[in-house]
Amino acid sequence: MKELQCRDAGFDCDAVVRAESVEDVLAQAGPHAKEAHGVDVTPEMAGQLRTLVRDA
Repeated sequence: MKELQCRDAGFDCDAVVRAESVEDVLAQAGPHAKEAHGVDVTPEMAGQLRTLVRDA
């Protein structure tokens, strides 16, 4: 299991996205970023987020 904490990405947000793979975490993080923060995840941002995903 992998996870990405929204706070680690620089947002004042307690959301945590968990999934089986890094790709699945990023696929879930994109819609959250758009809905909760009004941010479209660019390919560059996705690359940065990928480095923040860790084992859950």
